[in-house]
Amino acid sequence: MAVFAVAVGASLAFATPASAQAPVGYVRLAHLSPDTPDVDVYLSKQGDVTFTPQVFKGVGYGVVSQYLPIPTGTYVVAMRLKGADPSTPPVISITVTVQADAAYTVAGVGKHVDLGLKVFDDDLSAPAGHEAKVRVIQASIAAPVLDVSTANGATIADGVAFATTTAYNTVPPGVWTIKVTPTGSTAPTTLTAALSAGAVYSLLVLDSPTGLKAQLRIDASGPGQPPSGAIEAGGGATAAAPTAGLSPLVFVAVGLVVLIALVAIALRTRRLASRRA
Repeated sequence: MAVFAVAVGASLAFATPASAQAPVGYVRLAHLSPDTPDVDVYLSKQGDVTFTPQVFKGVGYGVVSQYLPIPTGTYVVAMRLKGADPSTPPVISITVTVQADAAYTVAGVGKHVDLGLKVFDDDLSAPAGHEAKVRVIQASIAAPVLDVSTANGATIADGVAFATTTAYNTVPPGVWTIKVTPTGSTAPTTLTAALSAGAVYSLLVLDSPTGLKAQLRIDASGPGQPPSGAIEAGGGATAAAPTAGLSPLVFVAVGLVVLIALVAIALRTRRLASRRA
């Protein structure tokens, strides 16, 4: 019983309340330039050598990283062509000021000849009631301006230009059929999206060899849940995003609990052996 109490105490000692931690914001990185080859993306904190730069290697068109929880401050996002020496000047770079509890998507946008980086402000606040919340990110060069509507003709947004987003819309959960039509055209592309209550989404409209396609990103899975935006299966980002938000102390605590448990087992085994003797 005493061993169990020590183990619980060790866990609680290292489980620092969120209120005691330094304020953080959330940043994710995206490649939304259809004709730009794969890139390596770097995230570093401006003027802070203690921050470990995050590197996403071989990021291809349509890939969106997970959100990284990082301390507030000003960061530099830089892109280099895949495999380029990290010491070489980046192809493009941008600074983003991260505020507490705010979320941002930093995306490479435009055609390759005039590639740029753009910062989207993400609203991850939970939708009211049992609704879902979704926006459209327009990442198609083939159809540079789109009209977006539901299957029954209700307008979501008109004239959505390449490398822009619609506002977030609160909608009932369920499977939605969305039509995206190049402005001035009468030939829509039909896309589907399954939306869950309480979640926040970004629906990317992308180019593909067979026409427009949609990829749904879960920005936040529900009230009180940390931002997600997980990479699609098979994506190219390689930063250790799943553990980026975990303090090293968490792993120390887990290690101590395991060690204490092993000691308890060893003592019990020794007592049993003494009794048999």
